[in-house]
Amino acid sequence: VTRIVRLSDVAKAAGVSQGTASNVFNRPDIVRKEVRERVEAAARELGYAGPDPKGRLLRAGKVNAIGVATAEPLSYFFEDPFARVLMAGIASACDMQGAGISLVSAANDEKLAWNIQSAIVDGFVLFCVEGGNRLVELTRERKLPFVALGLEHEDASVSMVGIDDRAGAAAIAGHLADLGHRRLAILSLQLVDGRTGLVTDAEIASAIYHNSRYRIEGYRAALAERGIAAADVPVYETENDRTSVEAALASLFGSAEPPTALLCMSDRIALFALEWLEARGIDVPGAVSVAGFDGVPEGLLSNPPLTTVAQPIAEIGRMAVQSIFEDAGEPRHLRLDVALTIRGSTAPPPAA
Repeated sequence: VTRIVRLSDVAKAAGVSQGTASNVFNRPDIVRKEVRERVEAAARELGYAGPDPKGRLLRAGKVNAIGVATAEPLSYFFEDPFARVLMAGIASACDMQGAGISLVSAANDEKLAWNIQSAIVDGFVLFCVEGGNRLVELTRERKLPFVALGLEHEDASVSMVGIDDRAGAAAIAGHLADLGHRRLAILSLQLVDGRTGLVTDAEIASAIYHNSRYRIEGYRAALAERGIAAADVPVYETENDRTSVEAALASLFGSAEPPTALLCMSDRIALFALEWLEARGIDVPGAVSVAGFDGVPEGLLSNPPLTTVAQPIAEIGRMAVQSIFEDAGEPRHLRLDVALTIRGSTAPPPAA
């Protein structure tokens, strides 16, 4: 049986106290160079790999890492443009703290529960894109600080970082109406799970994803102020993917009077729309204006550059991490400002 080499063995071989040997591995800057080299040589000779980090973490009560959790597949963190910018903000804040990041996701609920329970972290940032209530439920059981982003409903007991969805949506809908558009359509993020296509007012009112409903309410409020009735603005629910967005566009532009402006509830939806319209020779913004929501970097590079509501995406990530490290045991609700960003994808409608 191979004998485990312990720190005390290294200290004895080097002729120093166990405390000094420990400092060589954990606080080398306070140990004299010749002592440090003697301890390191003894460690190499004995085959000592260094102190067990789990033991140090247990003694400290902190692991100096943030868990970022979602019920989406792990690929979401890398494929979705909003998620990529948000992760950059989270990473920046963790760098400032000298902390690590653990991505937590799973293909099913059972594995998600296990992954959240077993994650070695000091707290969680929850991407409540889908299944947000379940994420909160599972994370509460860990009794660690957590911050929810995009939770399906308002919950005073949960720390959140977000934006004023209604105000952002109202700003961009007002911009299109003020350009003269009267035939508009909304391409929505999900209102409930597993449904796409044209939705009714009753289905909008019963949405479980409140951010999507708030944005529809913001669009409609601004349009109503300018004499455009909600009944005249169809709402197509999508899954924020190419297939469901293209199905909505095929329906809209197959009608006798297609819209002259699209209110897309994410930049991802808007970018899919730009590609679909270009492939069919429909000029943007000459024939139809396209407006997004998020402010992802890809929108600046699209053809034409995308008009959008810019969220401070990276700042949302940084604030979420900061809230965890500064957790005082009380829920915090932070709401950040958005900015209407007008670029080349919107213009007045074509002449009748």
